[in-house]
Amino acid sequence: MANTASAGLAAADNRVFTLAAEVTESREQDIPLLLLKLKGILNDSSLGCEDSKKIKQDIYDYNLTQYCMLLLRQDHSRLREGWATAAQLAEILSHCCVGLEVKEDPEEFHKKFLPSAIDNLLFLGRRLQARFIRAIKDREKQDFLRWFKTVTDAICWLFGGHIQLAECVLQNDHFLQLLVTDDVETAAIMMSVLHNILRVNSSVLVEVDEETLHSVLDELVYKISSTANPVIGNSATKLLLLVAKSGKQLVKLIAARYKGLKGLLSKQWTGKGFDRDLNQLLDLLCSEQSNEKGQMQRQHQAACIIQAMWRGFQTRKRLKKLPQAVATLQRSFRAKREQELQHLKKQKEDEALKLQMQLQRQRARRLFHERQLALLEIIHASQVNKYMEEMEGKSALTIQRFWRGHRARRNFHQQRQSLKEYKAAVIIQRAACKFLEKRRRRRPLSPWKDPKGLTDEQKLALQQKVDDYIKLHPASQMSEEMSKELHMQAQEKLAQFLLRSRVDQRAVQRRELLLAQVNTDVELLLNAPGLAETTEKDLHVFMSRSISVATKARQSHNAVLKYTRWPWWKKLEDEFMEDGVIPDDALNAELGTICGKKSS
Repeated sequence: MANTASAGLAAADNRVFTLAAEVTESREQDIPLLLLKLKGILNDSSLGCEDSKKIKQDIYDYNLTQYCMLLLRQDHSRLREGWATAAQLAEILSHCCVGLEVKEDPEEFHKKFLPSAIDNLLFLGRRLQARFIRAIKDREKQDFLRWFKTVTDAICWLFGGHIQLAECVLQNDHFLQLLVTDDVETAAIMMSVLHNILRVNSSVLVEVDEETLHSVLDELVYKISSTANPVIGNSATKLLLLVAKSGKQLVKLIAARYKGLKGLLSKQWTGKGFDRDLNQLLDLLCSEQSNEKGQMQRQHQAACIIQAMWRGFQTRKRLKKLPQAVATLQRSFRAKREQELQHLKKQKEDEALKLQMQLQRQRARRLFHERQLALLEIIHASQVNKYMEEMEGKSALTIQRFWRGHRARRNFHQQRQSLKEYKAAVIIQRAACKFLEKRRRRRPLSPWKDPKGLTDEQKLALQQKVDDYIKLHPASQMSEEMSKELHMQAQEKLAQFLLRSRVDQRAVQRRELLLAQVNTDVELLLNAPGLAETTEKDLHVFMSRSISVATKARQSHNAVLKYTRWPWWKKLEDEFMEDGVIPDDALNAELGTICGKKSS
């Protein structure tokens, strides 16, 4: 017996190893069909319980389970019998995971692998549900429905073997989207999955988050209220009954969140074949509502007493203030009526002023047009355009003047705040100055002390020192002839300096003129046309100089000569002028003299 069992186990290990090798070496599209062989290995009747666990452990170690999980995400519509293969892979995946005890890194298996497997199975279920709804042929619809049922059974089998996955299934977005459907057949299957979840783990609704719980309850109540199918009604009623039995807080939640659920159930679903479950649910809701009703009555009575006491206090307080309130009301009424009368009066005055201004504008416009017509009749036809241009210019000036005034007033209003700040600063400074001046005046003045006078002996000693200093340092005296000679020497030196500076300035001007002439000639040569294209006008440009330029140069030369003959005292105010610059009045006077001679 022992030899037979060991031989069977060795054969099973060889099959898993061989299949893993084939999957590794095969093409991607052949892998799903190869993995279907796992179904025969798992369903081998010769394996015992321990052998089956060993086979599942080998399949997980060779990553064949991971292959099955990843293939569920692929699009199987392009493969032949692809969706049937995917449904069988889902069934194989659930069977491989249930009863598997991972010894190496069990946390990764329970925290990562199993939630990923649940997510992929639900994703495959969504694809099958969508294709079932879109299918037209009856045979195709039956196939998709059968495969969808296979996938949901695999999900139920998986969280039945691992209870902690019930909460993961309930919180998955794909499960909520599968549940939210209007199709009767798939909705009934999904509600059976939800029933299995609550049967496996009744406290799962208390453990999930509030949003998921509300979404599930909303969908169940919506199915009860929106359909007349007894299958959907029966399943939804049983699920609500299971939810209500899971805890008192869930009963309170259903009774508080869905106020008209009791009337809807008793009115629409009584006598549909599931009265027993319906009556149990109604009894739970009625008991909860009666408790809530009694509590609400007590709260309502307490609130009425508090409100009555508060209203009495407010009424007594109002009665005490009634005379003062009447006087205040009359005063406010009279003030408001006076304000309304003033507003009406001001409005009438504004309207009258507006009408008067409008009439004045019309009258002024009419007078202006009449004056224009009279002037047009007087003015000669050739002067009309000139007159109109003058009027347009005056109009433009008037518009500009008004615009500048408007802009200045607007800027003044904008700068009013800064002006206020400036005035405030000036006032503060003035006050500070006055304060400091008062403080200085309040300081006690030191008594005046006359300087001590010198004695006669001290005066004689100081006088003797002064006389000795004068004898040692006699003052230099210059005669009138020496001062005139010194003046003449200064004039000669100044004339020599001015002559040298003028000579240098003329040399610099001559160099600049020659350089400008050279540059002009270079430009003329560069821009000159070829000999074949030369005209008489081009020859004249190269042969003659401008007469006006020569005349201007001669006039400037005469003005410079006259300026150099001025006396030195007349040039003292030009010492700080730039070198080579001749005063404009001198040039203008010289040019005027030359022009006068020419005219004469």
